[in-house]
Amino acid sequence: MANHKKAEFAATDQDISMVAKALSHPARIAIMRILAQHKHFTCGEIVEILPLAQPTVSHHLKELMDARLITVAIDGKKSLYDVNWPTWNRYTAEFENMLSAINNAEQQA
Repeated sequence: MANHKKAEFAATDQDISMVAKALSHPARIAIMRILAQHKHFTCGEIVEILPLAQPTVSHHLKELMDARLITVAIDGKKSLYDVNWPTWNRYTAEFENMLSAINNAEQQA
């Protein structure tokens, strides 16, 4: 779908689509779980947990940052990653509302 066509959809639907795309890889889901359990984790600390190379983890962190699901803070030479909880909670609510609306429509059909 061309980018200019996306603008014709509701902002909430665009948000849900962006988050679904960001979470469409199992490594990104694993990274989100790790960051939910550990504050201020570095890429190297994530690499120690996951069976992935550092460049691969860096790529997945960038995808999650682009979707605004995580934040990064610079501490000297370290980049510290965290879940962006306000954004996560907003997207979670939007996703739950979308699923509920679909379930309600199915029950009324």
